[in-house]
Amino acid sequence: MHYLLIIAHDDTFAPTERLVTEIRDWVTAMEARGVRVHGNPLRPASEAVTVRVREGEARRKHGPFSRSREQMCAYELIQCAGLGVAAEVAASHPMAAAATIEVRPVWGQLAG
Repeated sequence: MHYLLIIAHDDTFAPTERLVTEIRDWVTAMEARGVRVHGNPLRPASEAVTVRVREGEARRKHGPFSRSREQMCAYELIQCAGLGVAAEVAASHPMAAAATIEVRPVWGQLAG
């Protein structure tokens, strides 16, 4: 089953060289285990565009869709046997100590 790791932090977060190295090592290890499918860091939420279609009209707004204290900064798509294993994989991610990681099952039935 696939799980999306949604990694979020607040505006005070600043990555260190050590953290970047630890993340690269985690990526290598998860790829070697066949767990990691894909992932990337994201540009700041301030560079986002939010799109909604209402009554047939597309409406765009600059900035994130949510005004929460923490914003999504990266994602990882992983493949695991279950939610418990996915949570363990998330806990092993270096960002778990520096940010928040939400583990969400991918709803494969809707993907076709």
